[in-house]
Amino acid sequence: MASRGLILLTFSLSLLLLSCSSTQAQLSANFYSSTCPNALSTIRSGIRTAVQRERRMAASLIRLHFHDCFVQGCDASVLLDDTSSFTGEKTARNNRNSVRGFNVIDAVKSQLETLCPGVVSCADVVAVAARDASAAVGGPSWAVTLGRRDSTSATLAAAEANLPSFNDGLDRLVNLFGTKGLSARDMVALSGSHTIGQARIYNNGSNIDANFATTRRRQCPSAAGDGNDNLAPLDLVTPNSFDNNYFRNLVQRRGLLQSDQVLFSGGSTDGIVNEYSRNGRVFSSDFAAAMVRMGSIEPLTGSQGQVRRVCSVVN
Repeated sequence: MASRGLILLTFSLSLLLLSCSSTQAQLSANFYSSTCPNALSTIRSGIRTAVQRERRMAASLIRLHFHDCFVQGCDASVLLDDTSSFTGEKTARNNRNSVRGFNVIDAVKSQLETLCPGVVSCADVVAVAARDASAAVGGPSWAVTLGRRDSTSATLAAAEANLPSFNDGLDRLVNLFGTKGLSARDMVALSGSHTIGQARIYNNGSNIDANFATTRRRQCPSAAGDGNDNLAPLDLVTPNSFDNNYFRNLVQRRGLLQSDQVLFSGGSTDGIVNEYSRNGRVFSSDFAAAMVRMGSIEPLTGSQGQVRRVCSVVN
């Protein structure tokens, strides 16, 4: 009986691995080479224009891809507006008044619909936009595999359960990323995207530098409704460039968010932060590799889902 159970378990695991391999095999870097050959150049042009108009948009587009993939996979569910049949992800506590860039994705998608109607998915636009946004501010580039399909639904509950929060501790972050097939090193590398962008913050329960904390609190008062529009750069040194100064800030205990500083607070990821703070090339390489892995989280492929014509609504 034990032998038969082991055989069944092995068979089941083999089927699971084959299924995952089959799904990934349907993603290809040249997926649109014949059906929409100008897709990538169209996306790149649209993203460059958006980032030139507002440098902060680069960070927003990278974050949009991240928040998409962490909730039911990289399927553009984060783009869906609420309907009478479901409440989507946009109003989740870690998305509301925070996730942005929808208008940029919509503008690019509109151009693609003119070129190749019903061909390029919103999920692929989001994935490519993140890569092009990184490159537009001097960050790394990477090969984006394509062929993702778009979901036909979204759920607020899934977003609430699967997105990390600015006040998460290290164990929570490591475990959460682990459920997505990402390592602690991937998590630290991906957190390095905070080298660009801004945030508003009132409290940081980590061991940040006292003088730094005092300065930040002056800009973002803790009184309700007071200072809500005050944003601070996540990287104080080079806030508009993609580099490794974010990690140098953490070593100096100047992480703006609690979820930043816990990466360097005497825990298991201190060594990774130290390495990235000393070697920007290693960070860039690891960041690109982690983005590729993140972009492969549970994509819809083949006949699954659909290719939305407008990213905010189901066809």
